[in-house]
Amino acid sequence: MKIISTGDRPINLLQILGAAIVGGMETYVLRLLQRLPRDSFRVTCLCVAESDITKSLREIGCSVHITPFADDPDWQSIQLGVSLIRAESIDVIHAHLPNAHSLAGILSKLTDTPALATIHGRYLSIRDLEVHKIAQTHISVVAKTAYFHALSLGVPASKLRFIPNGVDTRVFHPTAGAIYLHSILNIPPHTPLIGFIGRLSPEKGPDVFVHIASMVHKQLKNCHFVLVGEGSMRTKLAEDISNLGLTGVIHMAGIQSDMPKVYASLDVVVSTSYSEAMPLALMEAMASGLAVVSTNVGGIVDIVEAGRTGLLNKVGDSEGMAANIVALMSDTSARAEMGKAARKRVKEKFELSQSVNQTGELLSSLIRTGYHSELNVGQA
Repeated sequence: MKIISTGDRPINLLQILGAAIVGGMETYVLRLLQRLPRDSFRVTCLCVAESDITKSLREIGCSVHITPFADDPDWQSIQLGVSLIRAESIDVIHAHLPNAHSLAGILSKLTDTPALATIHGRYLSIRDLEVHKIAQTHISVVAKTAYFHALSLGVPASKLRFIPNGVDTRVFHPTAGAIYLHSILNIPPHTPLIGFIGRLSPEKGPDVFVHIASMVHKQLKNCHFVLVGEGSMRTKLAEDISNLGLTGVIHMAGIQSDMPKVYASLDVVVSTSYSEAMPLALMEAMASGLAVVSTNVGGIVDIVEAGRTGLLNKVGDSEGMAANIVALMSDTSARAEMGKAARKRVKEKFELSQSVNQTGELLSSLIRTGYHSELNVGQA
């Protein structure tokens, strides 16, 4: 990692997080801050609320401050932000989600501090575009679709960077014969287990997963299914599972803290999302040596090589997804080969160290001179 020096001290970095759930953005930030070199970066965080993520940020040595802020930041959050920038001698601001980008843009203009917003979705929102144009913030995107969308909206390449999400393949790796989920869900050991990993919210399609599970179960009576995550649809999903008479077959595991053991318990991971950027769950599953079955939305087509590292279907093709799951679960050799190819792809293209190094270099480059030619500016 090439870091531009600030003299005899680390770079003072302000991270602004626009949400407090345990989701993809929060996981991205936590993994980034865990791995940025401590001798090069000193991190202060500004968050919307106390949560599990703020606890984790403090545990890794970040200074954490709380101020509620919406899309239009109020005076209290602006005042606190300005005070933090001055008191902590902040060199650069890094924002996540449109509301955090709005606050970062205001703080950047008021304090003459460079600001970067990472876009975690598949497109730029109108709010992100407006803030960028008014405050001249820099933008980093995790999905190639967002990169080209930003260019089409007039974001100059000099202020735009594509840095895909990454996974630590030393943490997420194949493990044979694990029964972690089986033991906590009282499933017979070594029962084939098909998993959904994500928020139980409409855009992720967990109800579609339940429907697909019911179709697969008619052909593969020995398979069980598990939803790992929490969200607004939990009660409805439990009712759906009960109405299908599959309470003992489709399980709800809630949020799990030891995700490597979760993946090690699974045979296939299924994504039924209607919209995605670069979903960490699929990348983690692939790094764990699992074949995946997914809808072909957003950045998923950049992660999964259809037919080689996973199987892709159009949104709404529940029958096709069910058929793909049955085919994989019926062919152990093909499933294993696909899992090996999936891990190889993640190691080559989506290793976390690459993402962290590129982000660290980008943040440091903004302090004095903007984007540097050696960073391959604007390359997608």
